Parts: sequence; structure tokens; C-alpha cells
Amino acid sequence: MAGRKLVCLDCGQVNRVPAEKLDAGPKCGTCGAVLMPGKPVEVDAGTFAKASRTDEVPLVVDFWAPWCGPCRAMAPQFAAAAQALQGKARLAKLNTEDHPGPGAKQGIRGIPTMVIYRGGREIARVSGARASAQIVDWVRAQTANA
Repeated sequence: MAGRKLVCLDCGQVNRVPAEKLDAGPKCGTCGAVLMPGKPVEVDAGTFAKASRTDEVPLVVDFWAPWCGPCRAMAPQFAAAAQALQGKARLAKLNTEDHPGPGAKQGIRGIPTMVIYRGGREIARVSGARASAQIVDWVRAQTANA
């Protein structure tokens, strides 16, 4: 089977990883960063744009802001979900206060909002704070046949 394309969330380089190696801690061929970390990665607008249109593994993006109470309350739950989904999906956080463009372009009306992308398209979205088990169940349900 051909490899899956993943954008390094640190340097932006596109990497190709064999599907059977996704849960084996693959690293970026350019900068050495872990490509499938078991924790959320903070991304900027450029990295988000490239990863959301390139990644062939589910990319779950939490659109959030530091002033948002529910966003801050969900942060540890999102981190726990990232650990549970390691090797199956990547979880990223996009601060809509620092990077308002992507949220506006994606039609984000309220935060926190989580959106799943794969292969250049949006698979699903949900708004509101969720517990880690709810996030994991939602991601698995939405990506089972995608």
C-alpha cells in the first residue's frame, strides 16, 4: 500500500508514511519532529491550510481562543483524546484570536469548534466543549468509512 501524506506540523514539509507505520512514531524527514504525536499541536494559519488540504490521515482541528472559558475547560480533554487517538488521527489547535483568517474562511461561528479534515475536504464538525471520551467516539464514528 502506498504511503499516507502528512504535513509536518512543525516545519510544514510533506512526508509520506506507510499506513502500517502510522502508530510506530514516524518522524519528519526534514526536521525530525514526530508526525503522529499523542498530544495536540498548536498550528498557525499557513500550517493549518497546508495540512487541511494535504493530510491523508484524519486531522482534527480545535478552533479556540484564550479568552473562551469552555475552550480552556476542554483543553485537557482534547489532550487526552489526542493520546487515545495516537496513530489514528492527529489533533491540532488553532488560536482564532492570533489567526482569525482560517476560522472566518471555514465559517466558524462559535468556539470551541472541532473540524475533521482528510484528503483536502472537511469530513465533520461539532461545536461546544466535549469530554475526551466523546471526542474519541465522535472522531472514530466520523472517520470509520471516510
